[in-house]
Amino acid sequence: MLGTIKESIVPAREISTSLLEEHRRDMQEALRLKVELDSIYEAISRTKREIATLRYAGAQGQEITRVTDELGAIVLGTETATNSILAAAEKIDDLSSNLSSRLSGGDQEIAREILDHVISLFEACNFQDITGQRIRKVVNAMRFVEERVHHMIDIWGGLESFKDVETLDDSKPRGEAALLNGPALASDKGVTSQDAIDALFD
Repeated sequence: MLGTIKESIVPAREISTSLLEEHRRDMQEALRLKVELDSIYEAISRTKREIATLRYAGAQGQEITRVTDELGAIVLGTETATNSILAAAEKIDDLSSNLSSRLSGGDQEIAREILDHVISLFEACNFQDITGQRIRKVVNAMRFVEERVHHMIDIWGGLESFKDVETLDDSKPRGEAALLNGPALASDKGVTSQDAIDALFD
């Protein structure tokens, strides 16, 4: 009888030791999972801070779409300026051709030289088309990034869920740099137009 009791105590110890080892392994696995979850949580929090910074810490709280609008304004501005240059160059070309036909000798050579420079102007204005294409590629890439950011915002419950998220270091300009807010976009509200500013100096 005593032998049977001893025999049953030994397996009970082995079972207890086995259970204890299994419990330790489970605890180690749980701790490892907790470290990984903490790391994931920190990555998500950091990403939310980055997104909140993009959305709320920009110039005057504007969204990141402001950047794509600024690039679009560059394309439009260079296109408008190029068209003005081309129109003036065409007028100079016409006047120089007319003048060249009326002149003779050295004066006629000067008129032809003016025509050569006008051709150089036409050639130089080709930059606008190439520059516009490159900027449009950048704008499309930025819109793609913006769409991904909006999608992440929606996943986390919409823009309202970001209002209380702390933004990263304040990137707002200070001192004289804070005074440089222009030029304004055509879509901006409550800003003085360039025409109104020019009128003050007339």
